[in-house]
Amino acid sequence: MRIDIVSWNDPDATALRAGQRAEIAERYGTPDSEPGTAPSAEDIAVFTVARDGSGAAVGCGGLRDLGGGVGEVKRMYVLPEARGTGAAPLVLAALEDWARGRGWTHLRLETGDRQPDAVRFYTRSGYTPIPCFGAYAGSPSSLCFEKALGAPLPEASGAGAAARLG
Repeated sequence: MRIDIVSWNDPDATALRAGQRAEIAERYGTPDSEPGTAPSAEDIAVFTVARDGSGAAVGCGGLRDLGGGVGEVKRMYVLPEARGTGAAPLVLAALEDWARGRGWTHLRLETGDRQPDAVRFYTRSGYTPIPCFGAYAGSPSSLCFEKALGAPLPEASGAGAAARLG
């Protein structure tokens, strides 16, 4: 498994985000359950794609810069058939490493009340519940989390990060 930094408009990234939106639409029964401003090429600082051993895109995630050393995790998604392969933890770790490398101190995220699998994943990954922030503050189905990022790991600036980020 490898993690590549790609452009927002990369075809694999676009296809994975479409899969994520379709799954969310099915869970919530509406094609537009985005309580905040949808991410775009203009406001995503970095976007990553996880690739399996054959090079196929199986997961993705990005970061939006909220300012003041805080970022927001956006569009985390792993194809259903690739869940349990370790793709999601690798994507999240790569995003955290990228953020640390830029001096960001915290990552926040929003997920929904019909996504208990996401809540379990983020909680296991060290994210703790916080009051909903920004546009999510008025959304009754939003659940928000935050993680304080420690100092960059020694390998975050060396070969370890390069291998993870393909």
